[in-house]
Amino acid sequence: MSAARRAHPPLQNGAGGDDGDDERDEEEEDGDEELEDEAEEEEPRLKYQRLGGSVPAILSTDAAASIAVADRMVALGTHNGTLHILDFQGNQVKEIAAHTATINDISFDADGEYIGSCSDDGTVAISSLFTDEKLKFEYHRPMKAIALDPNYSRNYRRFATGGLAGQVLVLTKKTWGGYHKKVLRDGEGPIHSMKWRADLLAWANNAGVKVHDMKTDKGIAFIERPKGIPRPEFLLPHLVWQDDTVLVIGWGTSVKIAAIRTDLSQGLNGIQRTIAAVGSEKYVDIVGSFQTGYHISGIAPFGDLLVVLAYIPDEDENEKKISTSVTPRQGTAQCPEIHLVSWKNDEVTTDALPIHGYEHYKAKDYALAHAPFSGSSNAGGQWAAGDEPLYYIVSPKDIVVTKPRDAEDHIAWLLQHDCHEKALAAVEAGQGRTELLDEVGSRYLDHLIIERKYAEAAQRCPKLLRGSPSAWERWVFHFAHLRQLPVLVPYIPTENPQLSDTAYEVALVALTTNPSFHELLLTTVKNWPPTLYSASPVISAIEPQLNSSLMTDTLKEALAELYVINSQHEKALSLYAELLKPEVFEFIEKYNLHDAIHDKVVNLMLLDSKRTVHLLIQHRDIIPPYEVVEQLLHSNKTGDKRYFLHLYLHALFEIDIHAGKDFHDMQVELYADYEPRMLLPFLRTSQHYRLDKAYEIFAQRELVREQVFVLGRMGNAKEALSTIINKLEDIEEAVEFVTDQHDDELWEELIRQCLQKPEMVGMLLEHTVGNLDPLYIVSLVPDGLEIPRLRDRLVKIVTDYRTETSLRNGCNDILKADCVNLLVKYYHEARRGVYMASMDEEVHGNRVDDGSSRARHIRHCVLLLPCISSVLPGRWVRLNEIKQ
Repeated sequence: MSAARRAHPPLQNGAGGDDGDDERDEEEEDGDEELEDEAEEEEPRLKYQRLGGSVPAILSTDAAASIAVADRMVALGTHNGTLHILDFQGNQVKEIAAHTATINDISFDADGEYIGSCSDDGTVAISSLFTDEKLKFEYHRPMKAIALDPNYSRNYRRFATGGLAGQVLVLTKKTWGGYHKKVLRDGEGPIHSMKWRADLLAWANNAGVKVHDMKTDKGIAFIERPKGIPRPEFLLPHLVWQDDTVLVIGWGTSVKIAAIRTDLSQGLNGIQRTIAAVGSEKYVDIVGSFQTGYHISGIAPFGDLLVVLAYIPDEDENEKKISTSVTPRQGTAQCPEIHLVSWKNDEVTTDALPIHGYEHYKAKDYALAHAPFSGSSNAGGQWAAGDEPLYYIVSPKDIVVTKPRDAEDHIAWLLQHDCHEKALAAVEAGQGRTELLDEVGSRYLDHLIIERKYAEAAQRCPKLLRGSPSAWERWVFHFAHLRQLPVLVPYIPTENPQLSDTAYEVALVALTTNPSFHELLLTTVKNWPPTLYSASPVISAIEPQLNSSLMTDTLKEALAELYVINSQHEKALSLYAELLKPEVFEFIEKYNLHDAIHDKVVNLMLLDSKRTVHLLIQHRDIIPPYEVVEQLLHSNKTGDKRYFLHLYLHALFEIDIHAGKDFHDMQVELYADYEPRMLLPFLRTSQHYRLDKAYEIFAQRELVREQVFVLGRMGNAKEALSTIINKLEDIEEAVEFVTDQHDDELWEELIRQCLQKPEMVGMLLEHTVGNLDPLYIVSLVPDGLEIPRLRDRLVKIVTDYRTETSLRNGCNDILKADCVNLLVKYYHEARRGVYMASMDEEVHGNRVDDGSSRARHIRHCVLLLPCISSVLPGRWVRLNEIKQ
């Protein structure tokens, strides 16, 4: 896999960094934007930061030449021979004037207590970092490499060094004083690099790389110098131990990974053993090897990958180095690059580094060092937080610190590339600090707002803002500023968290401005607890719209709800009545608003006439009938107001016949229009209507029976009778009418008018039994008048007469028997004696009362005697004796 070359990554100045570099950084960032790839950009694996602290001040008067990193500090060697001990932020902890010329190499022991350095001035210096112990060795030839025994303090102060003399020297402190010097190798050219790990010492000279076992004092392997590369003076070899058994070699354009083994098993990555020292227990496998398209200025492990500091040569420069070894022309060099590659040269990522002054540097002017770590145990370059390796890229005037990007860097990159959902998912998955969730959420919302995706932003708010009241309020006001608050209102929390009352009031006021939001306003007012906000500001925003075109029924209902919240119940009632809300009746009862319905009769009638009539009748002492009638008569609202008036007056009449007496004339007409069957009961009961007006109404509507009743009450009985006979043709009703009038002349008028209609004569004969003598009627019938069914009717008259006579006789017999039985009963009661004695007042009173009661019974019997004597004259003498 080959990763596309990246533009310059953003570098940050460390604390105390050179502020004068800002302008150059800004120019480089501008160039980055112009070089954006058309393909989707891949996320980088590393991040970079300039080392600050004391470093800018140091490099302002000197130039960096070498670097080494221990567990607790960094050592920087300069061209003037000074050794600067720095912390990881670049702050100088200690300064050692170790040499007078360029420091070529620096080495720490494993404990980080001693530091060794070598210089072009031909000296090797070893100093204790925590005591005043110092050693210095003179060799009179430039020294290029030094390596302290990892167990330097416990192993006779042993170290190895080498330089242009071509000797690999190992010095060991003698027990009686002084140092024992041993030459491990000589005559193969200058020593350019040297690294010591555990018991293994590796160095590079003009011939190649050699590995020596310091425990057995035997050479393990020799790895030849790559062919076709420039001399070491131009491209230095770079050695680094990945762990105790893996050595990484970067030289020129060649990379080799050598594994130290103790048996004949197959090499790593499937590569067989290729190099071994005869007679040695250990041997070396080249487990990885590849060529690069750039010059290697430094190399270091990165888990199971490699970090390579690459120098990109010009074509003409490359030819000059290989063929003539002439120093290339200055000022045209390219940016150095960091390549993250596998052991098979599969590039994972590539970053160009905008090192200060890179145009003037050569490959050997750069160095790469890394803090010790257990790289072999971190496959894929993944480390726990705080355990990431640090890489220091050194140039004469600049030091850049590189380390793997952590979860927060990953999230920041996602945000930078508008992958906000992925960034949010990463934070929620526990990557990075918890505080990042607020930042990611805020930036996500900012992005959606910029994209004008207001609805989506509002929908995301509950998840992104969570339980932060301040964050919620900030976004509520931001949406309000953008005039997009209505889309946020459905998601605003009312608890956990609860916002300030101002936030809720602003939200509600925003919903009053547009009719399209009024439905949401009503829903929100109903759903939000009224304790969250003050209703007054919202009411003040709505009331000016009451008579405007923006006013809607929904907004009126919302205003009514707000009036209720604000305890303005009468105003709320007015709106409920205007909106014809069914719950208005319960509202009136709940808040006892009967006094407030004076001017709302029509609206209430339109809503529910039955319940309204009941309400008005129940509270007629508060709302008098004249007010109700006045409103119903003069209302300009649509609806059958006369029918409502009829319902009200009818109900009022049934409860109190005199309460609406002033409107009985009107009620006659209303009954005639809506409920004629109720006219006669009303006419018989009421005395407060005008007969002439009522008759006129009935005549217009042809209500005959009502006309008859009114004519009768007016004293015009004959006309009434004529109306019954001629219009109703109901002889039974005519007979009933004449009977009620108790006027003998009216009977003559009835017979006279009936004689004009033969059928009426027959009907008259059927219905006058008990009232008129049928023989008298028959005697008045003109000769020759044909009466339908005359014989049957005469037979019926005779039969009815006989039946009536029989019933009378039976009733008389029953009456006689009852009278005798009662008389006998009271006779026996009267014969009983009455006990007279001296008693207390109460008992005496009771006795007297009992005697009086019995005397009354006797008197009743005596009073009945005349009635009984008329029925039983033969027994009168005996009964009279009893009386006496």
